[in-house]
Amino acid sequence: MKIKYFHFKNDTSPCKCGKIHKKTDIKVYIGKNAVNSIIEVLKDFNVKKPLIIAKESFLNYDGNGPKASGVLVKELLENAGVEYATYSFPDSMVKCDEHTAGSAFIKFNTSCDCIIGIGSGVINDIGKLLSSRTKLPYIIVGTAPSMDGYASATSSLEVDGLKTHVRSKSPDVIIGDTDILKTAPDIMVCAGFGDLLAKYTSLAEWKISNIITGEHYCEDIAQLERSALEKCTAGAEGLAKREDEAIEDLFEALIRSGVAMNILGNSRPASGTEHCMSHVWDMRGLEFGTPVAPHGIQCAITTVISSKMYEKLKDMTPDREKALASVASFDNEKWNKHLEEFIGKGSKVMIEAGKKNPRYDVEGHKARLEVIIENWDKIVSIIKEEIPSSKHIEELLDLINCPKDMSQIGLDKEILPDTFRAAADIRDKYVLSRLTFDLGITDELLK
Repeated sequence: MKIKYFHFKNDTSPCKCGKIHKKTDIKVYIGKNAVNSIIEVLKDFNVKKPLIIAKESFLNYDGNGPKASGVLVKELLENAGVEYATYSFPDSMVKCDEHTAGSAFIKFNTSCDCIIGIGSGVINDIGKLLSSRTKLPYIIVGTAPSMDGYASATSSLEVDGLKTHVRSKSPDVIIGDTDILKTAPDIMVCAGFGDLLAKYTSLAEWKISNIITGEHYCEDIAQLERSALEKCTAGAEGLAKREDEAIEDLFEALIRSGVAMNILGNSRPASGTEHCMSHVWDMRGLEFGTPVAPHGIQCAITTVISSKMYEKLKDMTPDREKALASVASFDNEKWNKHLEEFIGKGSKVMIEAGKKNPRYDVEGHKARLEVIIENWDKIVSIIKEEIPSSKHIEELLDLINCPKDMSQIGLDKEILPDTFRAAADIRDKYVLSRLTFDLGITDELLK
């Protein structure tokens, strides 16, 4: 099988949506022995001495089983006579926060003129941050088809207990070697698949927000996400068997999703309520030590939850008086206190953001409600067009033995109502939890 080569590059002319999108220039190599491309890539950038960042186990080979991906890269560089430096993180490192990122910055080898990341989520986030601050080329050798952040221009970073997206930069080159990707644990493959399934609801919410709030919407970018989703779901059975083509299609789909975010300049096409709920669980795990699964696994579960709520929502009719009464009786101060108890210190950032941009303003709600009622048929049509049945989503997850219920990852279903409500405050996005608040039906849909 030949190596697939993609060059995602857009010009600076206005899009059909009327906006000039963020410039993107990413080269991608996917397939068997794709990692061998790294020498030619380094020549293209005239690199003399790259810095390799990875977890310790990826850079060391103990003689048992396949060579670690980092060892392969080091051997390729050594055989080509390329000098390099390394910086490793302990395998126990499971998050990108101000401390791990800061450590990489402080210990950065200033004699290096390029950064090579070997890993997936956390390593890639740190690599993009390093590249952004040092202005050096960045190459990521992916080790798992586990998330759609490979190509994005942001890094997921925990700051003061709140998981946030920090502007960094997209990689210059992404390499996905089939033989490396196939060795990823099953849970990582499930995570990548779950992250993509979340696009069903996130795309619907983007279109709905466009109607209700006037948020900018680009159909071309949305279609890029849909094509990634379609490519991935079509090969679900092959993923369970670790077929080369299915693994490559999943990795490609995840990259396309990241490119969509990169072109738009934010994560709107790829994340909605389902991602916000996952972030809530992450924050609770950080604060209280509650169970936390890989982000994509959590997104798979919250996509099932969200799709079930949308199934109920599309059969409802907005009740103006009920909605107005619900919002009028809402006690924001009481909710903020509860939010602090439920999430911990990370909630303080959310609460402060809410003060600067009030989410529960009564007059603002009245205006949104009228738009919702006037456009209800359009909103229902979007739900029907964009979101398949929850049964179909569960069947797709069953094909690859991916968790689809909170209990499967050790979470108590009793926290679901607060999780859903808190999702409205995680990001400044109009998502399902805000729509149900505006309609005064959150409690009803959570039953």
